[in-house]
Amino acid sequence: MVRGPKSGNGTQSPVYYLGSTGLGLPRPRPPALGEADPLTSDPMDVEADLRADEGWGGAGGRWLLWPLRVLLWAALLIIAFRGVTAIVFSHSSASPAAGTGSATAKSGQFPVALAEAYAAEFGRVYLNFNPQDQGLREQQLAEFVPASIAAAQPDLGWNGVGQLSLQSEQVAGIAVQGPQHAVVTLLALVNGQLMELGVPVAASGGSVVVDGDPAWLPAPAPIALPSPAPGRSDLTAQSQLMNELPAFFQAYASGDSAALNRFLAPGVRMTGLAGTMAFDSIAGLHVPPGGATRQITVSVIWQLLSEGVPSGAKLQVTYSMSVLQQSGVKWYVKEISASTEAVGAQ
Repeated sequence: MVRGPKSGNGTQSPVYYLGSTGLGLPRPRPPALGEADPLTSDPMDVEADLRADEGWGGAGGRWLLWPLRVLLWAALLIIAFRGVTAIVFSHSSASPAAGTGSATAKSGQFPVALAEAYAAEFGRVYLNFNPQDQGLREQQLAEFVPASIAAAQPDLGWNGVGQLSLQSEQVAGIAVQGPQHAVVTLLALVNGQLMELGVPVAASGGSVVVDGDPAWLPAPAPIALPSPAPGRSDLTAQSQLMNELPAFFQAYASGDSAALNRFLAPGVRMTGLAGTMAFDSIAGLHVPPGGATRQITVSVIWQLLSEGVPSGAKLQVTYSMSVLQQSGVKWYVKEISASTEAVGAQ
């Protein structure tokens, strides 16, 4: 041990001061069990160990960098994952439109929408024939049926005599009989008569074909509605409305917003018929008893216009109207729509 001599003023030697405070050179200690001797170890290994110790023991919050790096990488991975899944799903949802088949066909289900559209196009050819256009019709029909049927029955049952004319047609329904077969029902107006046509359709791999003879079916039969019990009408309110409604329907026919707003309840907006009709008269009115708000039924006779001038043609229609009475006298219109009942049925 080196003792530091005391100076005359009581201070110790600088050598002693540095050693006692730990600021001088550290005193070597014997290596612990399993620890390498610094005299025999590689200096590079010792330096690396010192750097590792300094990295974790320093002040300044260097240890916070690792959690922040983990959060940053997690956020980047989530963004990348969502981007990849969005591309995959958008591609899979758009792929059926790019091909000839539908998504239902690829999943093993019958392609209903495709079969309905196909049968409708077939019906426009099948329900029109004329001996003068027989060859063209046969060519058009061959595009919808298998080659074997087109060769055996090029006219699909027509004997080449007479005429058939289709006025209108739309899909009425479809009966799916399995993943490859269905019957599409068309509602059509042919030669002025309403009828139905059953079209057998087969599907496979996104393709469809009419695989048999169509069936001529009757039009839907009208149903008989139950006769409603006659309702009592509020004669006082009916008289008031009969005086006010003609002016409303004149404004409603013209579509003049300024004139129309005078008859509308607060907050109600209405456009009217924009001059396509002219008001003629009220054919019937039913006003049920009630409070300030009533649901009335009114039959109106319109005059049809030709270039803004009455053509002489008249048409009676029936409306369901919601009206509101204010101050016990004046009625205002809240809503106007089609009625499910005629005035005479009240």
